[in-house]
Amino acid sequence: MESMLMRSLMFVPGHNEKLLEKASKLEVDVLVLDLEDSVQPVVNKQSARDLSIKYIGEHKFTNKRVFLRTNDRESGQLLKDVSQLSISGVDGFMYPKAKTGMDIYFFDKLLETIEYEKGLPIGNFQIIPLIETASAVMNVQDICSASSRVIAVAYGAEDFITDLEGLHDEDDLSLFTPRAMIAMGARAQNVIPIDTVHIRVKDLVDLEKNLKLSVKLGFEGMLVLNPKELELVHKYFSPSTAQVKRAQDIISFDEEARNENKGIAIVNGEFIGPPFLERAKKVLNRHQKIKNKNN
Repeated sequence: MESMLMRSLMFVPGHNEKLLEKASKLEVDVLVLDLEDSVQPVVNKQSARDLSIKYIGEHKFTNKRVFLRTNDRESGQLLKDVSQLSISGVDGFMYPKAKTGMDIYFFDKLLETIEYEKGLPIGNFQIIPLIETASAVMNVQDICSASSRVIAVAYGAEDFITDLEGLHDEDDLSLFTPRAMIAMGARAQNVIPIDTVHIRVKDLVDLEKNLKLSVKLGFEGMLVLNPKELELVHKYFSPSTAQVKRAQDIISFDEEARNENKGIAIVNGEFIGPPFLERAKKVLNRHQKIKNKNN
């Protein structure tokens, strides 16, 4: 299964029609219609489901992937969420507060039952587990491998810090180790790692600092709260012109070296071994996905 383009995953409260309408016009890769944290009090949960169904049914979110963030397993709302929103136009569900792979196995089987009852293909809906507990960070590979539906995992830092009883310091030092563990665990299982939301939504300088680190750690996208963040998020999770040119040069020089039986190619004084070649192919593949989306 080819991976999705997931540079930006933007939360939109499912019960807020004004924000749903605004989101329909945004250039975002994935819309996450929220049925959980931002939908309060509980009386608004059904309104969020109803409005989400209305907007999806009216094809408001064309050229975007659509996921629903469900309520957690203990909420009493999860079955209503997935049974009502397992409809055409929904790519999958973001599952909150997973702790081990068994949580994802349970959710996979719940979706399988609903797909069977509705006559849908088994595996129709994908899963993005939210890694927002200390247990989830320690079990990230188990969570990633618990179901073939898991396409990505996303870091929920604020819930994690609360569960840890730690502090979210100004330099984000308390987030560094779990971020690195999540990115490595996801990549080890061929799953896309998505970084946590940037809570200082008006501080774009701080956002850029976090994005630079996020890319270095291996994340492929970020959870987004504010549309103002999208331009920077897309910039850092898209190959630059220089990166695309270098990747093209690496592929070209490698082919030339092979045709002339020269062995390893040399580009700008650097030996181009297999890791460089693999990275170049990934850069060009990602560049092509972005071009396809924009066309």
